[in-house]
Amino acid sequence: MRAGRIGEVFLAFGRLGLTAFGGPVAHLGFFREEFVVRRRWLDDAAFADLVALCQFLPGPASSQVGMALGLIRAGRLGALAAFLGFTAPSAVAMIGFALGLSALGGGAGGALHGLKTAAVAVVAAALLGMIRTLASTRETATIAVGGLAVAALLPGVGGQLGAIGLGAVAGLGLAAFGRGPTAGASAGAGTGLHSAIGVGEATAMLAAFAGLSLALPLLAAIGGGTVDLVDAFWRAGSWVFGGGHVVLPLLQAEMVETGRVSADAFLAGYGAAQAVPGPLFTFAGFLGAAATEGPGGALGGVVALLSIFAPSWLLVGGALPFWARLRGRTRVRSALAGVNAAVVGLLAAAFFDPVWTRGVTRPGDVVMAAAAFVALTAWKTPPWAVVGACAAIGAIVGG
Repeated sequence: MRAGRIGEVFLAFGRLGLTAFGGPVAHLGFFREEFVVRRRWLDDAAFADLVALCQFLPGPASSQVGMALGLIRAGRLGALAAFLGFTAPSAVAMIGFALGLSALGGGAGGALHGLKTAAVAVVAAALLGMIRTLASTRETATIAVGGLAVAALLPGVGGQLGAIGLGAVAGLGLAAFGRGPTAGASAGAGTGLHSAIGVGEATAMLAAFAGLSLALPLLAAIGGGTVDLVDAFWRAGSWVFGGGHVVLPLLQAEMVETGRVSADAFLAGYGAAQAVPGPLFTFAGFLGAAATEGPGGALGGVVALLSIFAPSWLLVGGALPFWARLRGRTRVRSALAGVNAAVVGLLAAAFFDPVWTRGVTRPGDVVMAAAAFVALTAWKTPPWAVVGACAAIGAIVGG
């Protein structure tokens, strides 16, 4: 392997980290154009296999594809270089926003309210797109309503995880009767996905993921403090399938319902996250900084970021050598499709509370949210432009 490949990976992903707006689906389009069409690091079939793997795994799908591309191109350090290049720009921006918000206090109330109203439009657009792709049949729509019911009636992390478990069981149950949904994976054999990680190391990485998932809640109950923060973000990064906006309900349960961050700050940060390039999961940096009192806010943001992305590092490295064999199993795809449908219900529950209840508090908010939604969905306006306009209108109108 040429030593220059690591630098090549970092520079390529660094440019995307500064320019890749639009969310996970758009990121995958950028990746294909950059690494399949322009640089020819892999072909379309291998890229499709990689996307299928990262849709199957919990965590931020586009970031995981980036890690896997770096791993295939330049080994373990290549995966790290891809992660840092793609994530650092938006992470710095989100942590800086949290620190600035803390310094301003109530001095930016109008702009912050505009960000919360923008979040209404952004989540509504994401929810509509997810319904069309993940809950478009009678069976998956029913699973989505079940997920909504569990999340709405059992607030907190337990309800979120229960809805995900319900989706997996429902997908398997429907498959048993020949009516199971499928996750849409192709029947390819994963040709061309050559990982620098062998089967033994991959098995150790999966074991480490399982061990930490079991140990962190116990350690958090004993120690609290930073370990508690690590546990919260590790859990969010371990239970979100597809990434992107789907992380909103779990982070809301971990951060708002536990009192770590106020609902108003949560939605303001979520709105701001739409205005920066790179992965939406860097919202964790904002939350970690906002939840950490005093001068340690930046460190809290870094801890949160590492904690929410660490499961993906272990899962991508651990699963890649086994993917060709696993992805051909119909029951696996059916369970995943059930989970995907359930998370549509999770996002619907979060759309009502706290997104709508906090973002729409007066008649003018309905107008602004509706206009922002039309701008996003009908006029295809970039999210950063819509968010910026809402913040500016909010600052003019007042909080």
